[in-house]
Formats: sequence, structure tokens, C-alpha cells
Amino acid sequence: MARKSGLISHGDVAVNRKARFDYFIEDTVEAGLVLTGTEVKSLRGGKCNIAESYASVESNEAWLINANIPEYGGGNRFNHEPRRKRKLLLHRKEINRLFGLIKREGVTIVPLVLYFNDKGMAKLKLGLAKGKKLHDKRAAERDRDWDRQKGRLMREKG
Repeated sequence: MARKSGLISHGDVAVNRKARFDYFIEDTVEAGLVLTGTEVKSLRGGKCNIAESYASVESNEAWLINANIPEYGGGNRFNHEPRRKRKLLLHRKEINRLFGLIKREGVTIVPLVLYFNDKGMAKLKLGLAKGKKLHDKRAAERDRDWDRQKGRLMREKG
């Protein structure tokens, strides 16, 4: 399934649209997630928020922190904690590379898209990001407005 960057496609559960506004995304990495049963059921219902979350490397393991997967309605006492830390499944080389980038270059690891792949596994697309300054955000907004106006003019004039 071909995926356009940043747009919601068929298998997408949650998209962090604010990440591309707040950060320069330099590279992307795909990671698996360790989830409990009620978390998967809640995700299949389309409920998740990754806008305020980030990933970090602690004790040679990658973790997704502050992602909100609400409790599953039919989960009764076996429900999960909505904002718990979730382990990310990455190869050792990738974890070491991410750890090095965080330490050396001050890169932030931001989740971009949470989706189900063709096999039905929950995957997370992570972006290696550097923060934008206020003037960069203004320039991005100005460019986006100009593209919008240009599209309107092209439709009207033909």
C-alpha cells in the first residue's frame, strides 16, 4: 500500500499532523509496538492520540512515552493504563544509531503515524526531527498560505 507522507490512508489509526509544523523531519524509521490485547482492540476502533508523545532510548531499549490509547470499552478489569510507556521494537543497530543521534546532534524522535500494516501488525512511523524556530514556523505558514492561494487562482483562471 503506497502511503503519501502525512496524509491519512486506509490503515492509519493516528497521525501527528503538528509534528511537521513544529519540527524539520530529517529521516524516518518504522518500528513495531509491544501492546496488550485491549490496546489493540482500542486501536482497531480508531482511538489513539500521539500528538504529545515522543520516543526515547533508555537502557538500550526504545520506548514510546506519553501516547494516549484510551481504555477499551469491553475490557472491564483487564484494561490497560492509557498513558503507559510502550516498548518499541527496533533492531539493535537502529537503537544504537538513534541513541547516537540524540546524544550528538540533539535530535528528537517524534511519532508521525500509527497504523496497521498489511499483516495486521501495529506499526509506528518515527521521525528524526530537529526543532523549528518561531521564524521557521512563520515561513512554513506563509508558504502554505501562498500554495493555497495559488491553487485557488489556478482553478479560477484555468
